[in-house]
Amino acid sequence: MMRFSRYAGNPNIGVYTAVNESFAFIAGDAAPEFVKDVEEALQVETTLMTVAGSFVIGSLVVMNSNGAVVSGLADSREMEIIGERINCTPIDDPLNAAGNNILANDKGAIVNPEYSKGMIKVISDALGVECVPSAIAGINTVGSVCKATNKGCVCHADASDEDIELIEEVLKVEAIRSSVNHGSRMVGAGILANSKGALIGDNTTPIEMGKIEEGLALY
Repeated sequence: MMRFSRYAGNPNIGVYTAVNESFAFIAGDAAPEFVKDVEEALQVETTLMTVAGSFVIGSLVVMNSNGAVVSGLADSREMEIIGERINCTPIDDPLNAAGNNILANDKGAIVNPEYSKGMIKVISDALGVECVPSAIAGINTVGSVCKATNKGCVCHADASDEDIELIEEVLKVEAIRSSVNHGSRMVGAGILANSKGALIGDNTTPIEMGKIEEGLALY
């Protein structure tokens, strides 16, 4: 299933929600209509919350079916809420916006190349997958410019052939270039997805919608 939505008037819905195959953490002030869109499009249970007192959950959290990596700025109660759902690991690093800096599915992860080897090992252990450091389309915040599931990946429209090859090798899914929200290259910011469906910003054009549907293999 694919559906259009927006959060508080903003089509960059991926900034405010983190999702895996089973559940989603959503910004605590989200409207009931947005929560319903997430639950129905992605077929997940939802929890409303903050991370580091902020509503930008999708920027600060990344998760797959094995675990979650969370900004080290999260407080103990926020970590407890996430930990009730999934094993979670805080990262004490200047690059603490995990959702922006990590692209992951259940098969692999690509991470900001500025992470140290030690931090990459922490992320790899938390998500239970191999982590490869690399930029995509020359951008280090790989989670903000790509969206991957266990079935496919949509990436920045300027991703090189080498970028596509890397994504497909590490995440073990096919990747397709696209934009979202009428030309935005920040694909990760405009899409919420798992293998069951996708929620996309409502500024997305029909052509973009077709590419996203193909890239995420939502047939």
